[in-house]
Amino acid sequence: MSPEAARSRSVVVDRPGEHRLVTGELPEPGPGEVLIEVAAAGLCLSDREVYDGHRDPGFVRYPLVPGHEWSGTVAAVGPGVDPALTGRRTVAEGFRSCGACERCRCGETSLCTSGYAETGFTEPGAFADHLTVPARLLHLLADDADLRAAALLEPAAVVAAAVRCGRPGPGGRIAVVGAGTLGLLAVQLLAAFSPAELTVVDPRAPRGEQARRFGATRALTPDEARSAYGHFDLVVETAGAPTTAAESCLLARRGGRVVLTGMFAPGAAGIDPVHLSLSQLEVRSVFGAPSSAWSQAVRAFGLGLLDPGPLITHEFPLERFGEAIALVGGGDPATGKVLLRP
Repeated sequence: MSPEAARSRSVVVDRPGEHRLVTGELPEPGPGEVLIEVAAAGLCLSDREVYDGHRDPGFVRYPLVPGHEWSGTVAAVGPGVDPALTGRRTVAEGFRSCGACERCRCGETSLCTSGYAETGFTEPGAFADHLTVPARLLHLLADDADLRAAALLEPAAVVAAAVRCGRPGPGGRIAVVGAGTLGLLAVQLLAAFSPAELTVVDPRAPRGEQARRFGATRALTPDEARSAYGHFDLVVETAGAPTTAAESCLLARRGGRVVLTGMFAPGAAGIDPVHLSLSQLEVRSVFGAPSSAWSQAVRAFGLGLLDPGPLITHEFPLERFGEAIALVGGGDPATGKVLLRP
């Protein structure tokens, strides 16, 4: 390999608001690791929080190479890893769970008690030409998989975790609050359960129209949704807006289920404990995704039940990271998923 080919670029956020494009040595996979050649990496609001310095200090380590939503190809393997993985298309879990604690052994790998570690937040991420990850976290894709669309399998895994918590069944009445990336992926997965109603709540009319194309039966604004309070068997909240957790509980019928997947900021409206008690609601929250949810998302992608590709609206090279991150969270309804393409 030529000296030029052995180099690798990465976007480094030194501190909030400051980034640079760095060229260095090609990373070496250690024991049990693989080297990934990144095909595409998605930007989300969590990345914007990292860049702006708004993420909880316990969940980020500066300086940092962000990028937790990605797809790529195994370029090399480290000691102890099957060489047959080389050349395979893949994604990988972000949480660096230990696999040995009680929660991991129960299959709850997103609740690992060995301390928080996650690709793109505390470990080098995929806003780079290459990254290294533990081989045990890989979820292999078909040889002809669309790697551009596969970059969204991380948020799809979060949605799969929410769906598992919500236990949808055929003929159910389901609402999805928020029609961003998580919400539109949730519509696709939930439509596969043949609900009688699949309603999306979002103030943006274009997003409601897109949700209907993905399988929603109707789209409501938050004001219109007030007429449906107490109606739904399952409500999946994906927006993380200040009022959406409380409003999601109001949308659920008595005895219904609410799953919160949005990332809420301090000061968000609280859930009324009186309503919670009298309505006998079951409320769950999702942060990240366990291995089982990753497997479900990857299977749904392979079967064509999940197609994240239409959510992508912008693609940038690494050199234009500043432009890409400025679009995220800007409020433009024409901006969907933004990708970096090394």
